[in-house]
Amino acid sequence: MRVFVAGAGGAIGRPLLDRLRAVGHEVVALARTKDKADALRARGVEPALADALDADALRAAVLAAEPEVVINQLTALPWRIDPRKYTQALEPTNRLRREAGPVLAAAAAQAGARRIIAQSVCFMLDPQGPWVLDEDAPLYRDPPKPLRDALAATRTLEEATLSTAGLEGVVLRYGFFYGPGSAYAPDGSMGHDIHKRRMPVLGRGEGRFSFIHIDDAAAATVLALDHGSPGVYNITDDEPAMQRDWVRELARVSGAPKPLRLPLWVGRLAAGPIALGAVSLRGASNAKARRELGWTPAHPDWRAGFAEVFGG
Repeated sequence: MRVFVAGAGGAIGRPLLDRLRAVGHEVVALARTKDKADALRARGVEPALADALDADALRAAVLAAEPEVVINQLTALPWRIDPRKYTQALEPTNRLRREAGPVLAAAAAQAGARRIIAQSVCFMLDPQGPWVLDEDAPLYRDPPKPLRDALAATRTLEEATLSTAGLEGVVLRYGFFYGPGSAYAPDGSMGHDIHKRRMPVLGRGEGRFSFIHIDDAAAATVLALDHGSPGVYNITDDEPAMQRDWVRELARVSGAPKPLRLPLWVGRLAAGPIALGAVSLRGASNAKARRELGWTPAHPDWRAGFAEVFGG
């Protein structure tokens, strides 16, 4: 199968390219610079040189590739997100989702592609009802101000992916990535922050966080090329974790000092409304992805996964 990948240089892009090639797919990947194009070529991937935010160049790259499936993994996240500057930190990624997402979908349809798969997130669900929600749950109805732009961009991306005529649109709502190349890794920002005691338990810490090992996310994406009907899928492990549990376990397996425990109001002073996730975030069920994609995560338990990544 001929596959066009946008966002091949991100945390999931690297293992995704390896898996696509390992099972015999012919891969074309977007590259913004000649150096990145050369690096792709050295890995056996055909580069398409274009800036994702140049609509004409992006469209031309997709048309020239003549893909059967287009995969959109475009993000531009900083190494560390300062919660006090959350909106600014997410804006480059928001712009890619808002502007490049619809262009990619339209170009895929124009190129005659059968399916488009787009990266989304499972942690923008409305914090109401049960602690663990499925794909029918609504996105945030009234998000805190720092999340409003990100939510609007996510909606735009998902709508373009799911509603472009002539395409099978698949949205993969990934959990929080952990593993090599991600923020949740020994050399990632979360690995750094846990040692600096910058990751406290806030309030009761009962908010649920859904995690996914980066390799499991890549595996699910490969299956989505030709498995499952169009629609939305949560790509998460089996057990959403309470904030108080995963923070303490991350510190333990990392050999970091015991995390602080702070009242929620102190967290809000330091991090603003984003701190509310520690007590209100909903987890996501992976039952649909297991059932319809035929996917089984190799790291179904975040505790064992954290021990492997941070303790190994």
